[in-house]
Amino acid sequence: MNTLANKDQSSILTEIQNLIGVQIAEIAQVSSRLDTAVTELVDHLLKLEGKLVITGLGKSGLIAQKLAATFASTGTSAFFVNSSEALHGDLGMVSSGDAVLMISNSGATPELVKMMPSLRHIGVDVYGLFGNTNTALAKECDLTVNFGVKQESGHLGLAPTCSSTAMLVLGDAIACTLMRIRGFSADDFAVYHPGGTIGRRLLLRAKDVMHRGAEIPTVSPTATLKHAAIEMTRSPLGAVCVCDEDSRLVGLLTDGDFRRLLISSDDLSVPVHCCMTTNPRSASPDDTLDQLIDVMETPGQQVYSLPILDRQNRLVGFVRMHDLLSKEQSPSS
Repeated sequence: MNTLANKDQSSILTEIQNLIGVQIAEIAQVSSRLDTAVTELVDHLLKLEGKLVITGLGKSGLIAQKLAATFASTGTSAFFVNSSEALHGDLGMVSSGDAVLMISNSGATPELVKMMPSLRHIGVDVYGLFGNTNTALAKECDLTVNFGVKQESGHLGLAPTCSSTAMLVLGDAIACTLMRIRGFSADDFAVYHPGGTIGRRLLLRAKDVMHRGAEIPTVSPTATLKHAAIEMTRSPLGAVCVCDEDSRLVGLLTDGDFRRLLISSDDLSVPVHCCMTTNPRSASPDDTLDQLIDVMETPGQQVYSLPILDRQNRLVGFVRMHDLLSKEQSPSS
């Protein structure tokens, strides 16, 4: 099996770091050269009533496809059209009132040029993110933003690297700027990402995952430790909630608490109120999974489970960390 010598490993690591440095430097140069054209583009997109159609070809097309997904998921209705396919019927997806954002490093991609007559006939505004704005296509656009780089990385300097990174970073920055100006919130993000871990953590709430009713081990404050142990064993939640006669939570006894008590004493006739944790951390039925995790993961005070209380401090549910993690990972949640 071929392996690299230590000297080769070191030189390759240095080369990779240098190549990353080239891209970082080029992105910094693109950022420093931006002018009011990019702010005008943001203004136009804020006023857009239709959809943003993002198009490109080759590597630029791949970036355009990613950017369309980013815009769409952050509050700007958008979709991708391959420039080549657009010339063979996909222009039918573009309607009056939409806007088209062309992405091209050369600023002269033939397929984009051929789209212009049809786009003008449909009656849409056309914007360009181009690496070269001194082209006939750029002059036909209603507005162009220049992301041109001086060099590509790699010893040949030919493969799209710095240029594709620049168009991606600039597009992402525009999408995120629109998101902030529109006041796009974490709740909005969750609605657009119901199938992802982030979306589930923001969209699902304690009431969607909590154990209820008879599933929750419960005892009175005067119950003995033996009674609490029996009740705790009845359910695999790892704790018993201590409630008064009105179902208000007054304390919590976890299996960890119980084991520590047995180390110091084997007297199971002691009342629970002498051993329970009073004022345990709790949550509301409307708290999101993200909020529950924040409470459970409080630095230096991590807990495995949380009682869920209503506004009158009555016990209505119980959540374990396992319940939250299983919901995060479940594609059907």
